[in-house]
Amino acid sequence: CSDSLFWEIFELKAELNSDKKEKKKEAVKKVIASMTVGKDVSALFPDVVNCMQTDNLELKKLVYLYLMNYAKSQPDMAIMAVNTFVKDCEDPNPLIRALAVRTMGCIRVDKITEYLCEPLRKCLKDEDPYVRKTAAVCVAKLHDINAQLVEDQGFLDTLKDLISDSNPMVVANAVAALSEIAESHPNSNLLDLNPQTINKLLTALNECTEWGQIFILDCLANYTPRDDRESQSICERVTPRLSHANSAVVLSAVKVLMKFMEMLPKDLDYYGTLLKKLAPPLVTLLSAEPELQYVALRNINLIVQRRPEILKHEMKVFFVKYNDPIYVKLEKLDIMIRLASQANIAQVLAELKEYATEVDVDFVRKAVRAIGRCAIKVEQSAERCVSTLLDLIQTKVNYVVQEAIVVIKDIFRKYPNKYESVIATLCENLDSLDEPEARAAMIWIVGEYAERIDNADELLESFLEGFHDESTQVQLQLLTAIVKLFLKKPTETQELVQQVLSLATQDSDNPDLRDRGYIYWRLLSTDPVAAKEVVLAEKPLISEETDLIEPTLLEELICHIGTLASVYHKPPSAFVEGSRGVQHKRLPGSAGSGESVESPDTGSAAGVSEAPPAVIPSQGDLLGDLLNLDLTPPATTGPPPSSSGLQMGAMDLLGGGLDSLMGAGFGAPPAAMPTSFNAPVGSGLDDLFDLGGGVGMPMGAYSPPKTVWLPAMKAKGLEISGTFARRAGVIQMEMTLTNKAMSVMTDFAIQFNRNSFGLAPAGPLQVLTPLSPNQSIEVTLPLNTVGPVMKMDPLNNLQVAIKNNIDVFYFSCQYPMSMLFVEDGKMERQVFLATWKDIPNDNESQFQIKDCHLNSVTSGLS
Repeated sequence: CSDSLFWEIFELKAELNSDKKEKKKEAVKKVIASMTVGKDVSALFPDVVNCMQTDNLELKKLVYLYLMNYAKSQPDMAIMAVNTFVKDCEDPNPLIRALAVRTMGCIRVDKITEYLCEPLRKCLKDEDPYVRKTAAVCVAKLHDINAQLVEDQGFLDTLKDLISDSNPMVVANAVAALSEIAESHPNSNLLDLNPQTINKLLTALNECTEWGQIFILDCLANYTPRDDRESQSICERVTPRLSHANSAVVLSAVKVLMKFMEMLPKDLDYYGTLLKKLAPPLVTLLSAEPELQYVALRNINLIVQRRPEILKHEMKVFFVKYNDPIYVKLEKLDIMIRLASQANIAQVLAELKEYATEVDVDFVRKAVRAIGRCAIKVEQSAERCVSTLLDLIQTKVNYVVQEAIVVIKDIFRKYPNKYESVIATLCENLDSLDEPEARAAMIWIVGEYAERIDNADELLESFLEGFHDESTQVQLQLLTAIVKLFLKKPTETQELVQQVLSLATQDSDNPDLRDRGYIYWRLLSTDPVAAKEVVLAEKPLISEETDLIEPTLLEELICHIGTLASVYHKPPSAFVEGSRGVQHKRLPGSAGSGESVESPDTGSAAGVSEAPPAVIPSQGDLLGDLLNLDLTPPATTGPPPSSSGLQMGAMDLLGGGLDSLMGAGFGAPPAAMPTSFNAPVGSGLDDLFDLGGGVGMPMGAYSPPKTVWLPAMKAKGLEISGTFARRAGVIQMEMTLTNKAMSVMTDFAIQFNRNSFGLAPAGPLQVLTPLSPNQSIEVTLPLNTVGPVMKMDPLNNLQVAIKNNIDVFYFSCQYPMSMLFVEDGKMERQVFLATWKDIPNDNESQFQIKDCHLNSVTSGLS
């Protein structure tokens, strides 16, 4: 094989050095063909490079293709081609000029990039738009190879100038190049969008190619209009893109409109018009081939979660066709449920009942589940849905029966004491259940309604016979169900409960099952009344939509419509490797009656209070930094945070904690930590890392009273009050965190924006226990002054980002200047002189004091 390749290369070498142009061209074609199938033809590098000296455009393209492939492995040889590249960049033919600069950009060899700068600078200002648009993309490629070189050569400024180019394709490519560079450098503020720039982009939008339109639309989606009038104006100019033949253009236009609609008042006539205009293009996408349909459906799924009113009258287009692939069928089914309402529920149920008789098992299962979800979502249809499910159970088709039982359990949870009459029918099918989820659902029903089922103990005992062969899900449910039964019928089931507790605690290797068994055992043996309150507690009703995407994630995904993120339903950071440039995007604040719209540039989440803490001022660059903060806890030299269960968010089930159950002090704080993190001021323990050495609040030190920095209504239930103090030489931020939400808050972290005096946290925010609803906790955060500096207005303004398991919130506050002063007020002479010299002369003011006797002053100074 190697011999044949040797002779093949030998023959090609001879042909490449032929005097005949046609023979030379055919030889290069053979080389490219061999390269394409994976043969190593790098030995021909010098011979192929010699073929560059030609006027034949086809041959030149082939040679350039070869160079792009092998330049990296033969960098020294690739230098030979530089002169030809430079020469071709000045060729009279614009196609050759563009080809040369494009190829030089694709050759990722450091030695060549140095020679690329001058030809690229000329091509960026070339008279031909084809050359300029190619050069614009080349800047992005060069930036990826050597970012510093691009910045030093001023190519970024030239690229920004191209946004004002007269040719729409040059504008589109300049936007694409700047967007790509900005993604890898999110803090660079390259795409400084303003109304004038937006107007230029919208003008170019009408005339460039479909891919150019996508670049421009994606760029528009990153802009936040100043007010609803500007938002409406942009929407009016983007709306014609909805009728474009390319589905990617349509989805990009939908993304822009979905974002800017957030700023339009709902009572505006145009708002209703826009809703009507969005439906037809989305419906049209469903007439494409199945793969495109799937992408469209995944995006529509996000859109109907955010704005179901757009497609509320289009239910029929989501009805499943017999020849739809399974992935399209399942996605349509999901959207049907999201659009189900009292007005169309009869139509939907008729369809779903039909689907439940199909042959595709996965689809049938999903259809049966969909009936249950409709019952939970539309209360008026619940009785009809239960009747439909009972009809399906009567078919005795195994997987249909099992899915029906699973969804009926959810219906019981949603509507207690309403449909329990069907339990007898469910119990008849007990023997046919072989899937863990269905068995667990049936066990839950028997345990929950044990007092209504005469032979509940026999039914549960039948499951107990093969306890060790059951899945963990079934075992856990069976344990709970038998304990429920015992609490309802203690005299009849004592033996049964002892048997299941013994199986769970002594014969099982599963830690979850063992722990639950021990908890129940301890509860039943020490306080049966408490056991009854815990195990038979009233359960909260299940929500209508259990599979809705979390609101903040949905907002981010709406900002990524038309990308992979909208298909995966995951943010880009979840699947883009090395996503250093991936930014979390959010929709702008919605327009309310009489309220001004707050954009990310004006501090949408800033805390407002009556006291000095104010809304973050309108400094787009400052807040831009704040929004991109890395909220990982800063490194600290203090003691490590506790590794005990305190931070794990575990709920204390038994009142006494796990230590009372197991007889061990699991709840005790580790020795390395201070004995109290929530000690009152003046106790000497308010210093987070015990930097004060146990010294209390110094006499005479003043700490301003706490004011509300972040109101609960602005932070999804988290309220933060705080003040600043200086204790034992350490600047401290003292806060009270109050949870006014219904869910537990954990995983707190804090970060400061750049500020006038470089204030930064000296360690992570220590909130060691989960913050339960209606609970407050005192937190002290030590600060230092070694952070990044930027002059703020006012000078003592501090912008803060705080994160927990729910979201990231932003607020600003003002610290008293006095806390920056050292206690003794002393300064070394040399330090003073050096500091004085560092102050610019422009900042120096001179005053002449007349008629002043200096005798006493000089004697005092001496």
